[in-house]
Order: sequence, then structure tokens, then C-alpha cells
Amino acid sequence: MSLSGKKILIGISAGIAAYKIPYLIRLLKKAGAEVQVVITPTAKDFVTPLTLSTLSENPVLSEPFDAKTGSWNSHVDLALQADLIVIAPATANTMAKMVTGITDNLLTAVCLSARSQIMIAPTMDLDMYKNAVTERNIKALSDLGHIILEPNTGELASGLRGEGRMQEPEQLFDAIESYFKKKTPLTGKTVLVSAGPTYESIDPVRFIGNHSTGLMGVKIAETTAEAGANVILVSGPGVARVENKNIEQINITSAGEMFDICMKHFPSCDIGIMAAAIADFTPKTKAGQKIKKGNKPPVIELVPTEDVLLNMGRIKKENQILVGFALETDNEVDNAISKLERKNLDFIVLNSLRDKGAGFGHQTNKVVFIDRDKTLKDFPLKSKAEVAEDIINHITEIIDKQ
Repeated sequence: MSLSGKKILIGISAGIAAYKIPYLIRLLKKAGAEVQVVITPTAKDFVTPLTLSTLSENPVLSEPFDAKTGSWNSHVDLALQADLIVIAPATANTMAKMVTGITDNLLTAVCLSARSQIMIAPTMDLDMYKNAVTERNIKALSDLGHIILEPNTGELASGLRGEGRMQEPEQLFDAIESYFKKKTPLTGKTVLVSAGPTYESIDPVRFIGNHSTGLMGVKIAETTAEAGANVILVSGPGVARVENKNIEQINITSAGEMFDICMKHFPSCDIGIMAAAIADFTPKTKAGQKIKKGNKPPVIELVPTEDVLLNMGRIKKENQILVGFALETDNEVDNAISKLERKNLDFIVLNSLRDKGAGFGHQTNKVVFIDRDKTLKDFPLKSKAEVAEDIINHITEIIDKQ
């Protein structure tokens, strides 16, 4: 999960947009974050502590002293425990207090004690937002190093339309997630990934295919996207739909379609990782009607398909990285090295059908990386998600050496 273990303190001040915060909390919890809510006393009129505590799975704190338990809610401890403090909604009043250091409630006291980053999502009516005093305070908070999440333009509670509408929960979540994402060598790079089988039609109802599920390619695409890359995933039939805003998924059926899409996109990509099991042969002719069962089985003449990886290797530029896969049944290393050299690859991922738990139809894989200099790196049996991480780490090492 993207925010697993991150401790996020959400400060809620008295704005109508407070009703959106339960949705934000659900997104954060789903992503694995630990959420602590601190609410100003008047903000309770806009959203109930019961809702917030139920979703956050933590008591909602509002006062420095808890009369029910007879204990103090230490603003210092709350501030030091947080990996990130998010003030949402942040009213003009709360922001003014933060600028001047007024600590007349628990939330502003936490902010004044904070060592972690503070993220502020302003919300108010248009005229208040455009007031010179508010503009000055927002600039002062920015100058202090706080992150300002500029409000949206839209309909406001007053009936006016303009700036001052707090960002939506999904936008706030994206900003929080982006904050915790560390830049990697793959950040901003474009990566082409292929996954799954191809189906080569014999007639309208039959095809030649293979047992690939596309899981390995999907895990590579997801891991690469999480590392900050923009991913183009070219996926064959039966490959699961990927839900990641950094992945553009293009569905194809045949080897010819795979060839066309990969050759179209690879020239503008930084990296190509070809995990798909593309058919080597396709029927020379495709029957227009279903072939009827007769006394003699039909003879299907096959012709070679265009070699996608070979052609990508031919046009590969010096600054591009190209990774291939080899699924072998015999003479595994020799066959993989031959493929590596013929197709101008930077490294090849070898797996053998003789290894238990490797290849098609498994959640696991056992691979060997072979580099240009024929160096072998052998890995034990791992989940395909872990294998994807190993592949991305190896690509990162190549980038660091460039």
C-alpha cells in the first residue's frame, strides 16, 4: 500500500468543506496510513467526531485536557509523532493564527510545535480569499515552508462562484501520496511494457495461443509506475485491467497488433520491457467462416510473425534500455544469451519451464538475469511482484551507470 505506516495528522477547522474529510480519511486508511484527527471546537458543528473517529480508528482530539479521562492531550507529542500534518479545511481564521503564532486551541498549538511538513488546504468565500489580508497570510505561510494546496474554482457555499473551494478528497490524497513518493531514477521516464499472450486467428471462433496470463507484465507495469514512471502497457487477451493513473493500457489481440503498437511507441520511450508471450507463428490464411469438421483434419499452414523485440533492438537508441524475456525448456542459458545478442538487449530475464513454480499460470517465478557482458545473476523462487521489483532495481543500476 502506497502510504503504509505513514502517520498523518489531519487538522480540521470550522469550514463547510469539513464534510469532505471523512472521504479523505477513508482513502488514507485504504492506502495503509495511520490517521489522527485534531479538530477545532467550532469545527464540530460541520462534521461529527463520531464519524471521524470511526473512520480513522482513533479518538478525535479537540481540547488540550480530556475531562473524561483526566489526561492531557500533549500538543508536543502529537506534533512529533506525525510524519505529515494536513490542515483541511484551513479557514482564514486558522491561517491567521498560524501566521501570528496564536495557540488558543489544540490544533494551532500542534502546528506551532511541528517539526514535520505542514500541508494547508484553504477554504473560504471568494471575497475572503481575495482579501489582501488573506493573500498576505497565505504568502507568509508559504514563505515559512508550508505547502499550500491552492483551492479550486467553483460554486461556493454563499452561492457565489469563484476561487475558495477546497480541493476534493481525491486531490488532497494525491498531494499527500506525491509528498511521500521519493524521486527515483525512473521518475518522469516513459516505459513501454508488454504483457500476456497473443491470439492468432484460424477462423472466426478458433485461434492459436499460449497459457500466459500477463501477470508478470502487469506487476512490472505497476511497480514501474509506483517508481514514478509513465507506463504504456500493451496487453494481450485476458490480461487484467490495471487501475493506476500513471499507466496507459492498450489492449491488443494478435502479434501483428502488438508489433504495430510497440513500434509506434518505443521510439519515444526511455525503456522497453517486453514480458509478453508473443506468437512466433500465425496462420497464413484466416478462414472467413468457421471451419467445419470433416473426414480429414484441416492443414493449417503457418508463417512467421514479425519479431517485435528484434525490430525494437534494431531501432534502439544509445540512451534507451531494452529488456527481453526468455522462457526456455532446454539449453536455457545458451539460448537466452543468443537472444540477448541477436536482439540488442541490455539484459534478458531467463526462466525455465523445468523450474517448479516458474513460467505461465503461477503467482511465482524463478529467474536469472543475464547482462550484455554475459554476467549471470540467479534469484530464488519469488512472487512475481518481487521479481518485478528485482527487474526495476536492475534497470535502476543500469541508469546509474549511464
